[in-house]
Order: sequence, then structure tokens, then C-alpha cells
Amino acid sequence: MVSLGTIEKPHAVCIPFPAQGHVNPMLKLAKILHFKGFHITFVNSEYNHKRLLKSRGPDSLNGLPSFRFETIPDGLPEPDVDATQDIPSLCDSTTKTCLPHFKSLISKLNNTPNVPPVSCIVSDGVMSFTVDAALELGIPEVLFWTASACGFMCYTQYHKLIEKDIVPLKDSSYLTNGYLETTIDWVPGIKEIRLRDIPTFIRTTNPKELMLDFVVGECKRAQKASAIILNTFDALEHDVLEAFPSILPPVYSIGPLNLLLNEVTDNDLKTIGSNLWKDDPECLEWLNTKEPKSVVYVNFGSIAVMTSDQMIEFAWGLANSNKTFLWIIRPDLVTGENSILPQEFVLETKNRGLLSSWCPQEQVLAHPAIVGFLTHSGWNSTLESVCGGVPMICWPFFSEQQTNCRFSCKEWGIGLEIEDVKRDSVESLVRELMDGEKGKEMKEKALEWKRSAKIAASGPHGSSFLNMEKVVNHVLLGNFDQS
Repeated sequence: MVSLGTIEKPHAVCIPFPAQGHVNPMLKLAKILHFKGFHITFVNSEYNHKRLLKSRGPDSLNGLPSFRFETIPDGLPEPDVDATQDIPSLCDSTTKTCLPHFKSLISKLNNTPNVPPVSCIVSDGVMSFTVDAALELGIPEVLFWTASACGFMCYTQYHKLIEKDIVPLKDSSYLTNGYLETTIDWVPGIKEIRLRDIPTFIRTTNPKELMLDFVVGECKRAQKASAIILNTFDALEHDVLEAFPSILPPVYSIGPLNLLLNEVTDNDLKTIGSNLWKDDPECLEWLNTKEPKSVVYVNFGSIAVMTSDQMIEFAWGLANSNKTFLWIIRPDLVTGENSILPQEFVLETKNRGLLSSWCPQEQVLAHPAIVGFLTHSGWNSTLESVCGGVPMICWPFFSEQQTNCRFSCKEWGIGLEIEDVKRDSVESLVRELMDGEKGKEMKEKALEWKRSAKIAASGPHGSSFLNMEKVVNHVLLGNFDQS
């Protein structure tokens, strides 16, 4: 990295898609870039900005002189409750409404005293309207796809699924008649994969399905980016990463970002957080009282929802396993109603279970008391589990979570899939993970991947460490005057 000394700093505008699982990794990346000498402008949606101030305090987004927060509208009416907006609506709205607001923000930044001119854009992969602004300004743009490499690769093949007349489905019976068990063997870097393991937006009979069009469009526009970055590492997704150069601009694996961020010693940035729900500090205190490898952590992320019946089945599955658990239950976890658990369950598990509304997940997964993770298989959660050396029980909800689940279970050897949410199957999978032979193998494999992740993110020779240097020096500073 060049020493920027007293010369004008490069200025990166970082803009995530406005959902928790996209904001978190983008903020980590922004902190790393700041540490490497960039002036940062981090762009939240107005709605998420308000939620962050509410969850983290009125001064939490004051930032630093060289790390500023700005907002643009997402084009949707604000919901009455603190919840992630409907994802298809958000995708549609950001695509149609955000570009003029984004361009006027850049214009404002370029005319603000004591702020260096914008020299590059780092945008979420599904906010590719920003490419237009970068092309207009003649500056580099990196698209950060926050999915796994295998999930992203499957998205890039949506157009082929449509061309081959596999998607959209002929009629709704195809969802239940075994058709989704069909395997395909032509996805680059993936030996074979079932249709049910492809990100779920293909499960439609509508030829004008909004999310199909959206994904195809975003993948096509990705070809205009200066580079694409993924929060993964070479050893974990080697075959898929090797297959990208034939279809896209340079693709760099720069993860796990949480491990790269550990190398950053910028204390001023440590207080800047991105959780849209308020963390409960009691979780870590409670874990401190538990034996090593004794607690199952249960969290379905920021978007997944379930029915009241499913929640009750999960509850009794956990209760009947007789294992200790920490269960995070978001206020909006159950569709259309409050998340209310049976009183008998609460009484039966009060001495070995803790229920909470949100927690600092990375710290929880790194805690010695945690033995397994019952998860929705979101990519951030999966990668944080890999970094913690924690095997998973997977209940994927939507999008590429299905793909992550398939790879966790079949390729990486660190997952067990819940096929059906029934208390008996939940109980037996928890017992298998904690006490069974398969569970023992998964724990060993999880520790191997944890070591691999650490090596990838460590300087001076780790694959992700070196890739981050390339992204900074060759792409983001590509046309920045470093003299």
C-alpha cells in the first residue's frame, strides 16, 4: 500500500443494499478501506439510518472526520414496525428510484469543502444502478456481492435456466411433484446441483416474476463493474471461484471480512456498529456461566419468518433434546403475529434455555460454550460459524440460503439439513450434532475450516489478504493520482 502522507486521500463511497445482512459486511469492508487510507462516505437508506440511531443511540452515526454517514431514500413508505422491508419491493424500488438521489449525493460530496473528491464507488452487487454514476464520472466501481461464491454463481446462471425452459415452472404442481429434485451438471465450478438447491427465486410459474428479472438484470450489469468482490475465501469455494473468469470481470475473494477486520487497529472505528436491532448484552454474560461446548445457539437471522406452528415445533424439539440453548427471537420472526411460546415450554426450559431478541452474533459464535448453530444458512451466519469452528443445523428460508445449506452439508461437511420442521426431527438433529458420530466428524471438520479461514485472512501470504491488496492498489486506486 502506498503511503498517502499529506496528499489528497482517495474517497470511496460505500453503499449497501438496505437489509441487515448486506449492511454488516459492507461496514466491515468500509472500515478496512478507511484503515488503508481512504476517506469513506457510507450511504444508508433514510429508513435504516433512523433504525440505527434508535438501536445504537443518537450519536452512533456521527462518524469521524474521514468516515462519514449519508442517506438517500429507498423509495418505499416506512413500515410501522422495526422490520426489514419486503425484499422484492425493496429490489424494485431501489432499482427504479435511487440513481438520481445517489448522483446528487456524489455531486454534493464533490462540492463539499475539506472533503476529497469521490475517487471510487464500492456498491452492493444488487445496487448496480451505481455503475451508471461511476461510468459517468470515469471512476472505478467495485460490486460487492454479499452472497457466497456458490450462491452468486447460481444467480449468474438464471438466464440459462430461462433459455433452457427450465424456469419459470410449467405449473405450481412442479413445486411438490419432485421436479425440484432434478439435478443439473452445467453450472460452472459446481459438479451437480438440484434445482431445489438453486436460489429460490426460480420457484415461480410467472414468466414476469419480478425477482427473476431483477437477478438476471443485476448479473448482466455486473459485467460493467471494474471488479467484483465476494466475502469468501479460496480454500472454501475454490472450484467455483476458479470458474468465474470465463463469465465475469475480475472476481476477488476477500473474506472472511470479520477476520481481516481483526487486523485493523483503528480504535476510533470500533464503536461504529451496524445492528438494526438492539443487542442484548445478557447473552454473553449468560454464556460465561456455561461449560465449554454445551450450548446450541439458535438464530434465524434478520429476514426469515416462520408460522406459529413451526415456532412451537422448534421449541419442543429443543426442549425434548434436553440440551442447553440460546435462542434469538426477533419481534417479527412469526408471520403476522407476536412470537409467543407455550408457557409449558418456558417453564420446562427456564434453567437451561435463554431467550433473547438480538445478540452480537460473532462474539456468540466465537464463545467457547457454543457447540452448534441452528441457522437459516444466510451467508454471513454461515461464514461466522466457519470462523468460530461451529457446525450447523440448517433450515434455509429463501434466496441462496438453500445453496449455502447444500454446500455446508454436502461439500464442507459441517451441516445437517432440517427437511421438515417437526419436533422429533429437530430433537434428533440436535442430539446428533452434540452426541452423535456424525456430530463428532462435523466438529472436527469445522475446526479445520476455521484454521483455513484464519490462514486466508492473515498477512503477508493469505489468499484473501493478498486479494484485498490487489483490489485496493490495482482497482480502487487504479486511476487515483498517488504522486
